Amino acid sequence: MLLDTASLYYRAYFGVPDSVKAPDGTPVNAVRGLLDFIGRLVQDHRPDDLVACMDADWRPHWRVELIPSYKAHRVAEASESGPDLEETPDTLAPQVPIIEAALDAFGIARVGVAGYEADDVIGTLTARATGPVDIVTGDRDLYQLVDDARARRVLYPLKGVGTLQVTDEAWLRGKYGVDGPGYADLALLRGDPSDGLPGVPGIGEKTAAKLLDAYGDLAGIIAAVGDPASKLTPAQRRRLDESRPYLAVAPKVVQVASDVPLPPFDPALPRVPARPEAVDALAHRWGLGGAMSRLSSALRP
Repeated sequence: MLLDTASLYYRAYFGVPDSVKAPDGTPVNAVRGLLDFIGRLVQDHRPDDLVACMDADWRPHWRVELIPSYKAHRVAEASESGPDLEETPDTLAPQVPIIEAALDAFGIARVGVAGYEADDVIGTLTARATGPVDIVTGDRDLYQLVDDARARRVLYPLKGVGTLQVTDEAWLRGKYGVDGPGYADLALLRGDPSDGLPGVPGIGEKTAAKLLDAYGDLAGIIAAVGDPASKLTPAQRRRLDESRPYLAVAPKVVQVASDVPLPPFDPALPRVPARPEAVDALAHRWGLGGAMSRLSSALRP
């Protein structure tokens, strides 16, 4: 089980009231919500391995070089020497180090790699895995990793994590008319304002799905642009032709990496906290006794 950690703690932040605070008044709603998310996931799914995948760089420079608008609207402060500072709610950013400390205290593997997003870590771990993989995320971009033949699916939270949409190929085809890899092509054709991806003007989700159904994949669609016998409308042919520079680089931006140089780590789900004294200290310091206790109970075989 691979966790898109930032996606989940954002959901926790907005799903748990900000009245949940530490004894000193610091909001800890995202921390408590994420710990309860993890506890529920472990209890319901009993994974052998559990990895909290982290955004070491939420807006990698190599993606920005290809498409400068990539996540540009979410930059709070540009940096010359490291990752840009992401616009984050004032009371969420201070909770992230607490989340990291709690994961470490429990011994839940936490993996992030400089220059890469959590999506890329997830893509690499999914590519390396020899058994079934469940990806837990509120980010539809990861639908591209769905693969029934290799038992790769996405668990998308609809309400907390008690109600999860199990996203497999049948669901993707019913909703979008594509398989996992086809979803990446659909996304780049359609565009995604939340990620600053412009897409192809005039090509929305339904048109993108029809083009992919007719021509197979992005390469097939581009080939059809140069084929006078293809059934593209004049407007589609013109818009796709004008978008060739974007379509040449968009796949590398949209597709998650599968070759991230990961550090050594132990993915095994802990059965007891790795550092119980640290768990107790965090519980006391931040008023998280209930959430810590619930997660400890969920981990026990």
